Amino acid sequence: MPKTIAVIGGTGLCDWPGAELLGTREVETAYGAPSAPIHQMRYKGAEFLFLPRHGVGHSLPPHAINYRANIQALKDAGAGEIIAVNAVGGISERFVAGVIALPEQINDYTWGREHTFYDGRDGNVQHIDFSYPYCEELRLRLCAAAQTADIDVEPYGTYAVTQGPRLETAAEIQRLARDGNDMVGMTAMPEAALAREAGLDYASVCLVVNPGAGLSDTLITMEDIQAVIDTGMLQVKSLLAQCILSHG
Repeated sequence: MPKTIAVIGGTGLCDWPGAELLGTREVETAYGAPSAPIHQMRYKGAEFLFLPRHGVGHSLPPHAINYRANIQALKDAGAGEIIAVNAVGGISERFVAGVIALPEQINDYTWGREHTFYDGRDGNVQHIDFSYPYCEELRLRLCAAAQTADIDVEPYGTYAVTQGPRLETAAEIQRLARDGNDMVGMTAMPEAALAREAGLDYASVCLVVNPGAGLSDTLITMEDIQAVIDTGMLQVKSLLAQCILSHG
C-alpha cells in the first residue's frame, strides 16, 4: 500500500488550482502545536496532507518554526513520506532564479534550533545515519514526475541551511561556495533530520528565487523574489501534482 504523502511548504501552496480542501485538523503534540492546522487535500482523486511551514499568513520566521511539532504532527496524521518545498538562493552558476532543484545533500549552518527528538530527557538517545539526508527513492520519483510533466529540474545539488531570517552577506555566500554548496535556504534543517529520526521518507523541491548576495549587480529585493515565486510556484505545483498522482 502506498505511503501517505505530506507536503510541507509556504502559504503560496494553499492556493492550488484543482486541489480540493477536504478539511483541517487542529492538533497538539508532545512538542507543542505545529505551525498550522494540518490540511487534508485531494487532487484528482489522490489524497495528501499539507502543512504550511510558516503558519497562517506566513507569520513564523525560519528560526522560530516548531520543526519537531510539525514532523510529529504529520507522523501522527499518518504520513509516511514528506515532500518539502523550499525557496532558496542560487550559488552555483546553473542555479539561477526560476530553476527548480532536487537536492541530494545538506550542509547545516543553523544554531539554537530544537533539532532532535532524542534530546536525552526521556533517557532515550539515538544516533541516526544521516550520510544521505534525502530519501533517494522519493527524490528519483520526483525526477521521474518532472520528466513526465515536461518540467526542467536540476536533479542534484547541495543545500546550505542558514539561520535567517536575514539574507546572507556576500562574504558568507563566498564561504558557502567554497564549502561546495549550490543553493542556500533557511528551512531544510532540522526538518530533514527530524523526518529521518521519525522514520519518514523525506525529499525536497527547491525553487531558486534569487541569486546569492554579491553574485549579481543589483540588490536583492522582496519584490523580485515574490515575482519569481509567483511564476515558479506554478511549475512546483505541477511537479507535486504529477508525483502525487503517479504515487496513488
